[in-house]
Amino acid sequence: ALRNDGTVVTWGDNAQGQRRDAPTCGGFVAIACGFRHSVGLRHDGTVLTWGDDSEGQRDGAPTSGKFVAIACGYGHSVALRSDGTVLTFGSNSLDQRDDAPTSAGFVAIACGKWHSVALRNDGTVVTWGG
Repeated sequence: ALRNDGTVVTWGDNAQGQRRDAPTCGGFVAIACGFRHSVGLRHDGTVLTWGDDSEGQRDGAPTSGKFVAIACGYGHSVALRSDGTVLTFGSNSLDQRDDAPTSAGFVAIACGKWHSVALRNDGTVVTWGG
């Protein structure tokens, strides 16, 4: 859960570090949860991940850049950059990463269990993954 002061509170299963690895710092403006991993967006546009990394949910996460939105699927995540481009990381078992759009102009993102969706600034929708 995201508190009003920008800190994160976690509870539940900890088999993959979902609680143990959760951030203790503040400054978060959004959080998203996958099956056993979570992603947080900080006020400065950076992304922080914690929990399971069996499919690159953490190691594949962005380490720099200015992001404006995040979303999580079962084992993959999507981050929207301030320039309107999309970055995907984590599982690629159903082309969650390989089929991601490479163009700019996106304004919103969302994830289902094994697929992702992005909304372009012209109102069209792009989907990829399983």
